Amino acid sequence: MRRSSRLDRIPPYMFAELERKVRLKRAVGVDVISLGIGDPDTPTFPPIVAAAQRAVADPSTHQYPSNRGRQEFREAVAAFYSRRFEVELDPETEVMPAIGAKECIFNLNLAFLDDGDVALASDPGYPVYTGGPLLTGGEPVLLPLLPARGFAPDLEAVPSRARERARLMFLNYPNNPTGATVPDGLFEDVVEFARRHEILAVHDNAYSETTFDGYVAPSFLQTPGAKEVGVEVFSLSKGYNMTGWRCAAIVGNAEAIDAYWHLKSNIDSGNFEAVQLAGAAALAPEVDADKHRMNAVYQRRRDLVCDALAQAGVEVTPPKGTIYIWAPIPEGFESSAAYCEHVLEQAAVVISPGGAYGPSGEGYFRISLTTPDERLLEAVERIRRL
Repeated sequence: MRRSSRLDRIPPYMFAELERKVRLKRAVGVDVISLGIGDPDTPTFPPIVAAAQRAVADPSTHQYPSNRGRQEFREAVAAFYSRRFEVELDPETEVMPAIGAKECIFNLNLAFLDDGDVALASDPGYPVYTGGPLLTGGEPVLLPLLPARGFAPDLEAVPSRARERARLMFLNYPNNPTGATVPDGLFEDVVEFARRHEILAVHDNAYSETTFDGYVAPSFLQTPGAKEVGVEVFSLSKGYNMTGWRCAAIVGNAEAIDAYWHLKSNIDSGNFEAVQLAGAAALAPEVDADKHRMNAVYQRRRDLVCDALAQAGVEVTPPKGTIYIWAPIPEGFESSAAYCEHVLEQAAVVISPGGAYGPSGEGYFRISLTTPDERLLEAVERIRRL
């Protein structure tokens, strides 16, 4: 059996490899604590579950989903964007459901890249920003996110040949894995750059609803002119404890969404409509209180981890968003992967190597906060003892 050569362009997916290592350790009785994957450890909020239960019992959801998505979901997304970001969206042409942000981001590569085209990808960044272009015949060109620039890319440093071939640009704030919030003026620069070079800007908005210390994350579409050059992928996974539901939406430029629909209608049959109705319930104002309570949990965990790391001599900046801590590896290790392997073998704790998110992530590791407090503290204590 011969597999496609395109699979040779990319390594195994990092999180799949982490899960494999955890299974092997636990199979021989090792008490592994995994801080590698950002998967909320608390249940989906009750109003969302109740809406899903009602929707599953409704026979109208049992057939093929509407090709463009259920009307109630598209209207709920538009209403949420108006209330939350003061961004007006046409639910008919500027909103479409997606089977999770990962699927949506990958399919945008299929919809907009031809062989040899370039996708500009945040580095460090979500692996799909680089894996997607490689699998579809495109080329990822990295946008280094460096601490000295507040984790903002230097758009003017993009090589001229890459600018000429670029068709997509992937950005993400609050940022995974660094936890950085969007630097002042960056979105404005992105709009100007995308317009000048005829690039579709894609903002992966997975963490706008998970913020701390009073910080309120903006939408890229709040930026003047953003809707003319870009789309935003809004995910309910992290902010609403809905990772397994695979519920997201792509919003913004109507022409881009039409192209995305043209592709998707030939690839899949859409989201289960009961999931869409649950997503619509999640975006109602009544669920905001649940969301704020969840953020208080993450903020407490963030402080616990940052304090414990500081006591161990590791200096970290507490993030104002996301569910991650981004920290430098200790001296004496040749790479972040080597350090994380050491931690797994000696402390039975899984953390993510920064280099897996791109070259600019080398020298760092990422801790996920999606673990109960006592296990989180136990994990950090094990790391401290090393």
